[in-house]
Amino acid sequence: MPRVPGAARGGRADAAPGRPSAVALRDNASMTRLRASAPHEIPDRPPIQVVPGQHVRVGQRDTEWPAFVFITTGNGAGWVPERYLDTSSDPAKALTSYDTTELATTAGEELILIERDDPSGWARVRNVAGIEGWVPLRTIEQVPED
Repeated sequence: MPRVPGAARGGRADAAPGRPSAVALRDNASMTRLRASAPHEIPDRPPIQVVPGQHVRVGQRDTEWPAFVFITTGNGAGWVPERYLDTSSDPAKALTSYDTTELATTAGEELILIERDDPSGWARVRNVAGIEGWVPLRTIEQVPED
């Protein structure tokens, strides 16, 4: 349940979508190393991206992840943290960019932390292949420093 990578968040325009630039890969050495403590499976529906000012229809609140609401856009539907939306009007308006791409993981897999979102209970991570996505905080643990 993710944000669209941007320069302020470490993403670069010269990187392919979902993949970091060469600069971002070199920066991994200074990032927090994690390990998947449990597998995470991604949902069947394709991820969506929203941009600031985009109008979206807001549906139900998630019962397992109460920070999230289900939204529908012209390009699909998915779960977005409600705090990233202005729900004072109908349709609601996105306040920030967000990308719902999740990352499938296996227990024991090594990951790099990109962004930790404690209010939602999720973290954006990168695997050793350079693929990025969101995973639940409850499925990862920090790797102790050597």
